[in-house]
Amino acid sequence: MAARATLNEKRAQELFDQGLGCNAIARELNVDPATVSRWGKREGHTFDRTQVQRANDAHAFDLAAARTRLARKMTANADKALDALDGPYLVYSFGGKDNTFAEHELAEAPISARREAQTIGAIAFDKLTKALEKDTSTVASAHSLLDSLAAGFAAAAATYEAPDAVE
Repeated sequence: MAARATLNEKRAQELFDQGLGCNAIARELNVDPATVSRWGKREGHTFDRTQVQRANDAHAFDLAAARTRLARKMTANADKALDALDGPYLVYSFGGKDNTFAEHELAEAPISARREAQTIGAIAFDKLTKALEKDTSTVASAHSLLDSLAAGFAAAAATYEAPDAVE
């Protein structure tokens, strides 16, 4: 059975004084977060959850940005596939017993290519529509993140002691 690491309370106190949260202290000391939580309770420490909330808000904002990037790419790919149908269409084949390459330009895209491009466009449209219906909170998330940051700055300013003025 593996030996469990014991909590270095002095180091835990140093990390707590630096403003690290319960999980960060646990990772640093290689102990279970519950061990740090019990230690904090014994010592009368509380772990600030506003930092966790700010991190969650920032993560949600990052996910919304990633969804937006993906939506742009999906739209661009669907547009490209559908635009390829407008005008002459190049078909080709490669192989045969002599392993030859052959190509031919058609006046318009064949039905199979049209169906495939329209399927790409329809899937992109459906996925983007669903994503936009779900993600109406992007602006609210941004405001929430900014509000959280402002609250953090206000809390820091409240505890800040200005150095004595030099005369």
